[in-house]
Amino acid sequence: MTMFTAISVIGSGTCSAKHAKLAEEVGFLLGSRKVIVICGGRGGVMEAVSKGVQKAGGLTIGILPGMDANAGNKYLSLAIPTGLGQARNAIIAYAGQAVIAIGGSYGTLSEISLARKAGRRVIGLETWHAEEADGSLLDIEYAKDPEEAVRKSLGAPSSSGKESRTQ
Repeated sequence: MTMFTAISVIGSGTCSAKHAKLAEEVGFLLGSRKVIVICGGRGGVMEAVSKGVQKAGGLTIGILPGMDANAGNKYLSLAIPTGLGQARNAIIAYAGQAVIAIGGSYGTLSEISLARKAGRRVIGLETWHAEEADGSLLDIEYAKDPEEAVRKSLGAPSSSGKESRTQ
């Protein structure tokens, strides 16, 4: 059986032009490397990453909150309606070998938490900085740009110690 690499990309359904540009570049870089991109399938960061993947000729899968496959953005290769609402965040967080978080709101924070709980690496690009209950930083590896985010998501060694946790 052929194994494929899949990376989940998460972020807000509405985002700034800057985060859209970052997401599109991440999508293009992942798509150029023939990585399957999994996202929430709607607008904002999800649409921008899907657009970048499509420009690179790659495959993007949208895990939709509702029951209508047509509710996904126009750049998806495959829209999967779930009827799960925000509970679909668990599927998105678990489906990729790693997660790239770009910007985001509370839904993104929930996906980061679910991904870390499942042992997935989370690479942050201008995203949340959160603390555990004991005051230690949530284990997110931060990237300075889309290239570094993609490289880290595909398993490149991160900086040692707390350096990887700062922007």
